Amino acid sequence: MTDRKRPPAAEPDTPGPPEAPDAPRKPTRRRGRELVDAIHDAILREAAETGVARLTMEGIARRAGTAKTSLYRRWSTPEDILVEALHSAYPQEEPSPGADDLRGDLLAALMLFHGLMGQEPLGPVMLACVAEAAYRPDFNERLWREVYEPRGGRFTATVLRYYADRGKVDPARVTPVTTDIGEAMMIKYTLDQREPPSPDYVERIVDEVILPALGRDPR
Repeated sequence: MTDRKRPPAAEPDTPGPPEAPDAPRKPTRRRGRELVDAIHDAILREAAETGVARLTMEGIARRAGTAKTSLYRRWSTPEDILVEALHSAYPQEEPSPGADDLRGDLLAALMLFHGLMGQEPLGPVMLACVAEAAYRPDFNERLWREVYEPRGGRFTATVLRYYADRGKVDPARVTPVTTDIGEAMMIKYTLDQREPPSPDYVERIVDEVILPALGRDPR
């Protein structure tokens, strides 16, 4: 028998060079709205990772891939950028024009809030802002003044005031408790469970808490 030549042995797999961690974006020439949008996106992602108190102009510029001087041309502090970015990204609810579906509008408002809490990076940033505002009344007041109120982003409160203004809800029942309880329960659930509540849970908040507090039968 004649020996057959064996095919050459395959080269063993050798590990390649280790993957480098995500590098900061290289500075690019962006101007106007494109640059502002990139900076807004950068600060939201930075805040989701570091929290509010640890934001720096250096970190924001690095993540946005722009020069720090570009930030200082428009803003004085990271907080200024954050508040503007939140104002731009914050959702707005639109109650039914005829004010004829209170339960549906409450569910829609809380599901809008639900979507906000589950949205990356906005949801984690909002939770970070809530935590920061608990220790800083000035920051809390600024969020209300420059984000929540101008955007109408009061969710339950927006719906209840809309209905009260049109005579569909007793204004005396539109209190700080009835306007805030839905969102407060959802935030507590998210902090406890590390995830937003299910739509069924949101529906129970409306049917078992908010509507009874307004003197309404959910059925």
